[in-house]
Amino acid sequence: MNKKISKPSVDLPSGFIDRKEKELVIRDFLIKQIKEVMTKYGFEFLETPSFEYTESLGKFLPDKDRPSEGVFSFEDGKKWLSLRYDLTAPLARFTAKNFDKLSRPFKRYQLGTVWRNEKPGPGRFREFLQFDADYVGTNNLLADSELCVLISEILEKCGLENNEFKIKISNRKLSKGLLEDLGIKDTNQQSISLRAIDKLDRVGVDGVKLLLGKGRKDKSGDFTEGAKLEKKQTDRIIEFLSSKGLDQLEKISCKNKLFQEGINELKQIVKNFGLFEFNNFKIDPAVVRGLEYYTGPIFEAELTFKVKNEKGVDIEFGSIGGGGRYDDLVKRFKNQDCPATGISIGLDRLLYALNQKNIFNFNQKNPVLICVLDEKYMNYYFNILNLLRSNDINAEIYSGTSNFKAQLKYADKRNCKFVIICGDDEVTKQLVTLKNLVIGSKVSEDTKSRKDWTQSKDAQKTFPLSNLLNELKK
Repeated sequence: MNKKISKPSVDLPSGFIDRKEKELVIRDFLIKQIKEVMTKYGFEFLETPSFEYTESLGKFLPDKDRPSEGVFSFEDGKKWLSLRYDLTAPLARFTAKNFDKLSRPFKRYQLGTVWRNEKPGPGRFREFLQFDADYVGTNNLLADSELCVLISEILEKCGLENNEFKIKISNRKLSKGLLEDLGIKDTNQQSISLRAIDKLDRVGVDGVKLLLGKGRKDKSGDFTEGAKLEKKQTDRIIEFLSSKGLDQLEKISCKNKLFQEGINELKQIVKNFGLFEFNNFKIDPAVVRGLEYYTGPIFEAELTFKVKNEKGVDIEFGSIGGGGRYDDLVKRFKNQDCPATGISIGLDRLLYALNQKNIFNFNQKNPVLICVLDEKYMNYYFNILNLLRSNDINAEIYSGTSNFKAQLKYADKRNCKFVIICGDDEVTKQLVTLKNLVIGSKVSEDTKSRKDWTQSKDAQKTFPLSNLLNELKK
């Protein structure tokens, strides 16, 4: 009996995607817009390796024999290596390594692929291109304020209207200070409470109350354990989340020092926004993000229009970018204070949202195809090829081994607008036959010979080779 040969799967792992030219060209456009803004704002371009020591990433350290949460890792000798989860931890490592050589503040931006071993979703991949901009070495809130202005300008340059997104701001000191004031000192209770706050947009006020209490069962029947807070503690947190603007936040009865610091920092940022003449923001106490390392002001860029998934159903898309202050991250590497603040945008996620607007006119400059009717005319074909390319016209000679009909099918699949056909008559008389193709497969399907082609109702033009450039530019 013949042993069955196992063939590899053509499917991709969940959370990964093949990207074709149209998407990549549009993504290159976004990158160009971002780089222009970053140069304008005086940031320095930086690149770090894709792999770091796992302990350097900090967010997900191995707690057993192998790191298994959040990162893709392997063991290299006696140390674990991981694909970077974000661009911030590598920046902290770079800053610590070059601490005495860098200007402070050090203003850097980076574009690079990051990998997350997490559950994927619409517009949320396990491998994606990320953009970061950071100030390292300053506690001046002017830096935080400018990052909000900067991310807003980037989103507008990439194709969003000012009214299609909003920059939401808050401060980690507010929620942390409030929990302290409520006597919630257990770190696990604090963590569950903060995650409950973060889910306000998804589960609503009633859902948050359940998560702050005994717990909540979702539509699928899965139960999430709650923080088990007392009712008066829960009521105070809901009052906090319901606050609109600085005025209402200041009226909350909380004398905690950390909470008041958060209020004052928000006041300063709003004052700075006035200097920048920036008003596309709102204060939202429910913004939590970055439980692992954010220490002060935090911000998110949130879309104000609906986003659909692959099935055409409106989905909760969440933020397309954001950031905050992380004053303790560099200190992990070097026992020296180094305050920092930064923003991140997932470019693939942004592109997913932008594609919903159908604002990109993708004019793919596919080549003019020079058909090969006879190998003995290759010199003539190459003369045409060199003429076109030297005049910045994309062109190629058919490089397959198939007949004329197959060459036309190839041109259709490549969406070529023009094909050049040269046989005995053209070569002898220094002529060129040029056909302006009708995009699609019908032409090639109905064509069995060159005679059929020449008799088609969309007849091609034949003219002197010297006129070819002028004909293509019409």
